[in-house]
Amino acid sequence: MKGDDRKAVVSAYKERRVEAGIYAVRCIPSGEIWVGRAPDLSTIQNRLWFTLRQGSNTHRSLQDAWHTHGVEAFTFEIVERLEDEEISYIRDSVLKDGLIRWTEKLQAVRI
Repeated sequence: MKGDDRKAVVSAYKERRVEAGIYAVRCIPSGEIWVGRAPDLSTIQNRLWFTLRQGSNTHRSLQDAWHTHGVEAFTFEIVERLEDEEISYIRDSVLKDGLIRWTEKLQAVRI
């Protein structure tokens, strides 16, 4: 990739729209649900699946279910997207509140 092409790709990446929100991971056979928050919903599933495949996810119950049932048993869904919020501390507060709300609503484990 030439210098100008690389600069254009980097610039496009920096200007992309990032959506924050709440997501749920479900294990279909066991019925277990884990709920988490992410400042960038577009990257969280890939990160989670990577750590689970590597056996390095820090949430033991999720990692154990992954080993027991395998990747095919899991679904990933976005349960809430936040409106654009430029001030990060407000976004973080809204994410925390949403995480609590969805954990209770789905009777899930927080991750």
